[in-house]
Amino acid sequence: MAREFNIYCDESCHLENDGLKAMALGAVCCPLEKTRNIANKIRQLKIKHHLSKKFEVKWTKVSPAKIAFYADLIEYFFNEDNLTFRVLVVPDKSKLQHSLHCQTHDEWYYKMYFSLLKVILEPHSKYRIYLDIKDTHGKTKVDKLQEVICNSLYDFNREIVEKIQPVHSHEVEQIQLTDLLTAAVVYANRELDTSPAKTILVNLIKKRSGYSLLQNTLLREKKFNIFVWQAQGEINE
Repeated sequence: MAREFNIYCDESCHLENDGLKAMALGAVCCPLEKTRNIANKIRQLKIKHHLSKKFEVKWTKVSPAKIAFYADLIEYFFNEDNLTFRVLVVPDKSKLQHSLHCQTHDEWYYKMYFSLLKVILEPHSKYRIYLDIKDTHGKTKVDKLQEVICNSLYDFNREIVEKIQPVHSHEVEQIQLTDLLTAAVVYANRELDTSPAKTILVNLIKKRSGYSLLQNTLLREKKFNIFVWQAQGEINE
């Protein structure tokens, strides 16, 4: 019987003209049968730190007052065997040359999502993929993404990727965890040190993962997999 997994995706600094150098797409994966238990444990962590169980975990909300909670959440991720994370990092969006490859930024975005997910997806398992709703065009983007991924996998009957669904991040703990980990990697790659609290969390992730967050991990790295993407024909400085 095929194993079933949920994959929770989020992105950070992904817009073409936002003036930010690095971007990333991230994905947290866990077995379907463990999803409810994991969500409950994250809610329990919120309550432990005197937060509402409905509190939305976000990188933008990291502050000195909540540093103990966010550190506990990161520790929980690394201690939970049923959670894995993969992130695709683009170090410098200004070097993208879409016209050279006859593509739009949106078309490239879908290709990057496939590059993120293809290492996670296995042909004899089944997956449900959830993405944070970003804008009013979310459903159109999700439909296009499922088309691109399924065609790339020759999964025309959608037996591997059963569905890709937009969700509200405040309702899904695993999406919130993806936001935190993905944005932390971007923070490291942007070489920022504007927030002592965020720097503490980045250093904790570096320590627990054993990685600098700036370079590729081995392809078979399961727990914290990093892929630093470089474009063909990229302009070199």
